[in-house]
Order: sequence, then structure tokens, then C-alpha cells
Amino acid sequence: MALNIGIVGLPNVGKSTIFSALTSTFAEAANYPFCTIDPNIGIVNVPDPRLKAIANVLKPKITIPTTVEFVDIAGLVKGAADGEGLGNKFLAHIRQVNAIAHIVRCFDDANITHVHGMIDPLSDIKTIQFELALADLESVEKRMQNLDRFLKSQDKEVQENAKRSLPLLKRVSESLQKGEGVRLMMLSPEEELLLADLHLLTQKKQLYVCNVDEASYTSGVKNKYVQIVEAHAKSEGARAVVISGQIEKEISLLESEEERQEFMRELGLQETGLNRLILSGYEILNLETFFTAGEREVRAWTFPRGYTAPKTAGVIHSDFERGFIRAEVYRYEDLVELGSEQKLRERGKLRVEGKEYVVCDGDVLFFRFNV
Repeated sequence: MALNIGIVGLPNVGKSTIFSALTSTFAEAANYPFCTIDPNIGIVNVPDPRLKAIANVLKPKITIPTTVEFVDIAGLVKGAADGEGLGNKFLAHIRQVNAIAHIVRCFDDANITHVHGMIDPLSDIKTIQFELALADLESVEKRMQNLDRFLKSQDKEVQENAKRSLPLLKRVSESLQKGEGVRLMMLSPEEELLLADLHLLTQKKQLYVCNVDEASYTSGVKNKYVQIVEAHAKSEGARAVVISGQIEKEISLLESEEERQEFMRELGLQETGLNRLILSGYEILNLETFFTAGEREVRAWTFPRGYTAPKTAGVIHSDFERGFIRAEVYRYEDLVELGSEQKLRERGKLRVEGKEYVVCDGDVLFFRFNV
């Protein structure tokens, strides 16, 4: 399945710099609002050392990582949902994403203009949240206006859905009018399903990304701005990730992996902040990775936690799910330890699982199917 994350934030918080580092491609960045006119879209490989470990054993012709798509949209300002700045048409670009990464400026720099004239992470967060809520409110009100037609439908199922939806939409509308996100309303699975086709922005999982300066990042000490964002994230049951967009950009510009590792060692870093950002996106969406492996190809695949073997097979192709017979399964660490699939069989580490098997993160699978 495709994983895509929308990047939002005020102008000049470092969105385009972070996006450039993520994709190792140039995304226009400048010291004035609305520099990013059209959304930038980049496909990024998901870092996973297990994939390389499997490939080192099997020596395939090609190795294919799973990926995540990032969508960087124009910086939002107060009034965006009502057409201020570049208007709310850019919010449509993130309607279809799985999650939202909210970049928050957590650094002081007199040379970089702040649209509000001062660094105040909590105020910045509330500005963006309110604009997303107003955009959602417009969608909800349009749906409520159309409910009369659905309530009069001759289709009983359509009529019943409309009856269930009306009180829910009223509750959602009241919440959005206060600038409160739908994801904070503790909706039931049934209620979430009723709202699903609206693709509400504030219903999506959200990750806060604290963009700090190099000194703060390498010191390992969380500055006052980061502490504010982390406290806010905790109050929402959300995650916060600390990165330095400038450092990540410098790392991305280095040509070889050896140079990157040496640069990180000099700064005392174990891994890039962007890796943590990507993996945090996986975690908040309850996503995991399985592998398919052979002499021709070793490949990583993304799947939702809790999927059974047939549902997981459907991630590769719908025919695999439809005609599922069984799955041959082993653990990637067993392959690395024993050194070959033949030894896996000899040690009884390769097993056959049926339709009820719940796939685990790190499983290596071969599906048998017939259509």
C-alpha cells in the first residue's frame, strides 16, 4: 500500500528545506512567504537495515525498498481557509494523504522572517489547526446541506446512513467551529467510517516536527520551543520529532554513504532526523513491513498492522488475495543467522501458514495462490 504524508506549516518554518533533504532534490525555498506555489511531491525510500541484511544473504539481482510519498504544500497563513494568501485550494492537495507532518519553527534567527514577527510555536500550531478546521467545516456544512436529499432517498440503506450521519455531523461542526480537530473527538469506528469519504484534514493522524538550529540539535538539549511543542503533542496523544532541517540538507548533499556517515559521526549523530520522521509516520499509522525474497528480487512492502496473510498478499496484487492458498513464512533474522533458505528448512524455521495467520513485522513471505 502507498504511504503518503502531507507537510504543512506556516511560511518560513523550514518546510521546503526539510522536503529537499527528504527527497535529495531541490524544492524552491526562499526568505519570503508563499515561495512554494504548487505542491512538491517526492518519493522517499523507507530506511530499513533488514532489507540490506536479507539481500546480503540471497544476493538478488535487484533490491527494492518500500517508499513513502511526501507532499509539500504552500505555507498556510491565518485566513487561508477563507482565501487569504494562496487560499484553501492548496489544502485539497493533502485531502488524500494518510497523515500530516506539521513543521513547527523552533529556532531563533533574525535573518529569517517570521510571518507573525515573533517565535511562538503554540500560536503557530493553533493558526494552522484553525485553518485546517475551517476547511473541514466547509466540507461538513456542504454534506449537511445535502442530507435532505439523502433522507428522502428510496434506497433504505442510503436513508439510514443519512439518519445516522446527521447528529454526528452536527457534533463535528460544533467542534470545528471552535477550531478543534476531529481526531480529538474520540469517535467510534462506525462514526469514523461515516466520515471517511469527506477526507477531513483534522481527522488524519498528525505528527509534529520541531525544526531546530544546528547548535540545539547537536547539543542534545531540548530548547524551550521544543519543550512547548512536545507538551502540546502529549496533550493530544500525538508524537513530536526533533530535527534540524539545515543539518539534514547538508547530509543530503553529500555524495556517498561513507561521507554521510562520517559527517554524522563528527556531529555525534547515530541516525538522521529524517529517518526518525519517516519511521514515526509508520508508527502513528500502525504500519509494518514484510519482505518477499528470492534470487531475482528482494523487496520490502508496507502493510497495516493486524493484517492476515490473505490481506497482506493483496498488498502485492488483488489476485494474490483472491486466490490465496497458503503462505510460506520465515523470519528475516533466522535467514541472516543461518545463511540460506535451505538451512531454514533443515532447522524447521520455514513454516506454512493459512488464511488466519496474522503477519508480523519482519516476516519474509512467499504466497501460493490460484485464480
